[in-house]
Amino acid sequence: MMSSEHLTCGWLQQLLVILVKLCLTFAGPLRPLNGTECTAKSPASYILVFTGHWSPQAFPKQYPLFRPPAQWSKLIAVSHNRHFQLWEESAPASAGVQNFAELGVTVELMKEAKEARRKRVVGAMYRTAGIPNGIGHSSTEMLMQPRSSLLSLMVKMIPSPDWFVGVNSINLCEGNQWKQEVTIDLQPYDAGTDSGFTFSSPNFPTSPQENITKITSQMPNHPANSFYYPRLKDLPPIASIKITRQSRSPERQTQMSNHILPNSISPQRFSATPLDCEVSLWSSWGLCLGPCSRGGVRHRTRYILLRPANAGTPCPELEEQAECVPYSCMKLQ
Repeated sequence: MMSSEHLTCGWLQQLLVILVKLCLTFAGPLRPLNGTECTAKSPASYILVFTGHWSPQAFPKQYPLFRPPAQWSKLIAVSHNRHFQLWEESAPASAGVQNFAELGVTVELMKEAKEARRKRVVGAMYRTAGIPNGIGHSSTEMLMQPRSSLLSLMVKMIPSPDWFVGVNSINLCEGNQWKQEVTIDLQPYDAGTDSGFTFSSPNFPTSPQENITKITSQMPNHPANSFYYPRLKDLPPIASIKITRQSRSPERQTQMSNHILPNSISPQRFSATPLDCEVSLWSSWGLCLGPCSRGGVRHRTRYILLRPANAGTPCPELEEQAECVPYSCMKLQ
């Protein structure tokens, strides 16, 4: 006959098994470490420098010179974990991303980040002042925590329909070590909320809304697009970021302000992008005066849509003539 002690022990074991099964059921499947979890023992201090390379030499097509000239909005950066997305390619833009990409307004975007911070998926939010030119720098200091080692950021291109540059969820931590330096070249993105083709296009809401897509030298595949350079395989970088780890000691901390770079950081130089001449279609042939049999000629013309730049293909002839044919002659009365 089994003792009461053995019965009690068996009952407790069964209860423990049931409790473990319930915990696993409500917790869901275990997620293996995928390289995004940071096991560093302490925070890390960084300096983020954003550099604009938007010049008329690198991007000559429809380059904005006035009302307004080419410039960059304030930079918005968020540190977070893998449960948060500020923006993502091939996904629809949030209301905050739409307002920022179209208007440069940060209220809704910051509201979304603050809501995520209350859920402990966002660590901190950073911003820099805007840059009043296509070429320039801005910077900010950041304190990255191991629990939110991912960084996402956005900067709006001004003027543009809904175009921006940015990075999505770059990890500044590898295992238990913080990275010392990260440099990334940036390309333009379309937020998918406005269908304008050019920098100065009027407001033209996209309905239904499309996903965020990268703008390339051939996509959108339309000659009217401000980034359409069919001779280029890839667009030159329109901007870049450099993230450098700093010493946390106050006496050794490098002080930086917007638009001022330390001596170790210098602007990149890119070759000029060739821009080919673009012309309109030929007009209709004009009528000939006089008898066609006496060597009459007729004319047609076309005009320049886009002048060449940076050793691009020159413009062809804008006027053409040909001998008259009977049906195009006009008899004088």
